[in-house]
Amino acid sequence: YRHPMRFAVIMAGGSGTRLWPLSRKGTPKQLLRLIEGKSLLRIAFERLGDLVPPERVLVCTGAAYAGEVAAELPELPAENILGEPEGRDSLNAVAWPAAVIAERDPDAVIAQVTADQLIEPVAVFTTTLAEAFEVAETDDKALVTLGVVPTTAHTGYGYLHRGEAVPGFEHTHRVLEFREKPDLVTASEYLASGEYWWNAGMFVWRASTFLEQLAALHPATHDSVLELAAHPERLAEIFPTLHKTSVDYGIMEPVSAGAGTAHVVAVALPVQWRDVGGYATLAEILAHDAAGNALIGTSVQLDSADNVIINTAGDDRLIGLLGCSGMVVVTTPTITMVTPVDAAERVRELVALVRAEAGDRYV
Repeated sequence: YRHPMRFAVIMAGGSGTRLWPLSRKGTPKQLLRLIEGKSLLRIAFERLGDLVPPERVLVCTGAAYAGEVAAELPELPAENILGEPEGRDSLNAVAWPAAVIAERDPDAVIAQVTADQLIEPVAVFTTTLAEAFEVAETDDKALVTLGVVPTTAHTGYGYLHRGEAVPGFEHTHRVLEFREKPDLVTASEYLASGEYWWNAGMFVWRASTFLEQLAALHPATHDSVLELAAHPERLAEIFPTLHKTSVDYGIMEPVSAGAGTAHVVAVALPVQWRDVGGYATLAEILAHDAAGNALIGTSVQLDSADNVIINTAGDDRLIGLLGCSGMVVVTTPTITMVTPVDAAERVRELVALVRAEAGDRYV
């Protein structure tokens, strides 16, 4: 018996609109060095620890960012950076790498991980991922997902309803169903029941098992990604024709409901899980001064508390705040953006208006 080779795919395709103007077309949020001088992408790579060697780590990202990704992760071979010519949602960000990896090693087991979150403690994540690998290696019909043990009745995440334990694995359960983002009442019921985990959007499976489900449920996508893996020079022609859907809708939900030939299991991930989607979450992570201001770059505050003040405009620019509280103030070399913290989730609406009124050069 040959132990199957372990691969990892870091999904790093999102644009991060809610962190505008820090994240823009050329500088997506995964590449911003916001956390102690490291980018989220670098942190996601380092979080894999010793589980997967760098030559078997792939990154699926936008084609426009491939050069920056290569610079951020110099350990990776050039052919391990898969640049999507356009975004076609998460099913294709999973299916294309699976086909590429299956061509290298038909027995491969793949961990699909994301580059948007901060996860602490990291040691718990790596132990959980190791168990997920073992489950997929032991059971060739398993699609394994990571289920974050919820700490609050969060309405921004999807949930997994877990069933009975999987024999031989301490933290692994069958998944009965996927639930969409709930309202607060429903989320509170989920939390109280103890039977629900947050859907982390991270998966481990054998390449062959995943591709079998893809062939059964999305035969055209299956054929296209196999063709793409065999003929990478046809990327610009084939990729834009792929059916646009998420991996949850496309594969995980139908399989958990009995479609396909696999079954879905989840491994418990008891960590602090923060999706760095917008300024409120970013503020939790940054260094604060005595007045509760989250700070990056040069600024001076007078009678100002609980603000998020980010200056990436360069050494000769300063932000001065007087009598402000609960504000987000961000300045870059070409853009200044100001909003109350409690309106910061609406930044994407502002970006849409900027695009309409001032043109693409500012987005």
